[in-house]
This record gives sequence, structure tokens and C-alpha cells, in this order.
Amino acid sequence: MVGSGRGSRSRGERWGGQQRRIGLTGGIATGKSSVGRLLADRWGLPVLDADLFSREALAPGSPGARAVALRFGPTVACGAPPVVDRSALGRIAFTQADERHWLEALVHPIVRGRFDQELARLVGEPTVVLMIPLLFEAGLEELCSETWLVDCDQEQQEQRLQQRDDLDLQQTRHRIAAQWPLERKRKLTDVVIDNRGSLEALASQVRKALEAQPFAERR
Repeated sequence: MVGSGRGSRSRGERWGGQQRRIGLTGGIATGKSSVGRLLADRWGLPVLDADLFSREALAPGSPGARAVALRFGPTVACGAPPVVDRSALGRIAFTQADERHWLEALVHPIVRGRFDQELARLVGEPTVVLMIPLLFEAGLEELCSETWLVDCDQEQQEQRLQQRDDLDLQQTRHRIAAQWPLERKRKLTDVVIDNRGSLEALASQVRKALEAQPFAERR
């Protein structure tokens, strides 16, 4: 069921232009990518993916990859030009908060710049989706006219992440704990999309959220 988190929350500044910008977020493995694919495939909306931009930021030979190589050495990045082992980097970032914060300080400005570039390119589109796992953590809701949170139970989240990334339970919980809890995000978002059921149930909620009057027009 599509729900609203508009009750008791502190809203950050939002995009106030004419373009509808949907900030799509959630916890790790809650189903953001499934919703993003629905929005792109069924409704033909352009979807800008922060994860893709993050991968670009650490592409072989990029300034980001060179910075990672200097910081962590050959166990994480090796070769000339340096190639980042994202699995090795993830094991460090999800277990060592100081290193995660260093990595975020490196990658987030690059990702923000890529969003600015793509939004300028898509300025004529009536609706654009910004799929950003760390939307609230990084303060990027200012790019969006409204925010959608893809939600599920913690047990489902753990099971999906273990299966997707072949992790044990301890590794799974480390990665979930590295992000804000879903309970906190629910209080900050405009629309909660429940991903506890089938794909068609998910699609029905996405359709209803799209057909609703944009939040930018309600303020």
C-alpha cells in the first residue's frame, strides 16, 4: 500500500521548479532497483542512478580510482591505470566507519556533479527519477520535488541482501547498519512504497504514486 510519511518529520529544502523530480530511495536491498526498472520500462521515465555514477567515479584510471589506490594500496586497487576491487573496498567501507566517511567524501561530490549534468541534459522532460540510496544521508533531497521510500521488513531485507551479494548474516547486518534505519527514513519521505509482496502489487503502488498530484503542487 502506498503510504505517506508527511506527518511528524523535518523536511529539507526541495526542488521548486516545474519539472517533477522523484527522489527514489530506501534501504539496501529493499527494492529500489525494482521500482526504478518499473518506472523506466512501464512508464518510460528517465532514471538517474547514483550507484552507476558511483561506479563511474571509481572507474579504472579515474582520479577516484587513483585516490583509492593511494589510500588502500594493492589489496583494493592495483595495476596501471589502477583498477578498484569493489568487493574488497566494500568490505572495508562497511566495517570501518572512518574509511566509509573518507570514501563518501571522495565519491559524493562527483556523484552530485553527475546529477547536475544529467538534469541539465534532461531539462525538457516533465518527470525525472533520481534513484539515490543515500538520499537523506547525503542531503540530496534538495534535488527532488518529492521523495519515495521503498520499504520492507528487516528480515526480508536481510534475506534479499544475503542472496543477492552472497553474504553471511554478520556481513549483511554490517551493511544495513551503515545506512540510516528505515524507521528514520519513513519519517522524512513523502511516499512509502511497500515492497513486502508481489511484483504486480509493487507496480500497482508505483502507478498510484505516479498518478497522484505531485507533492510540489500540494505545498
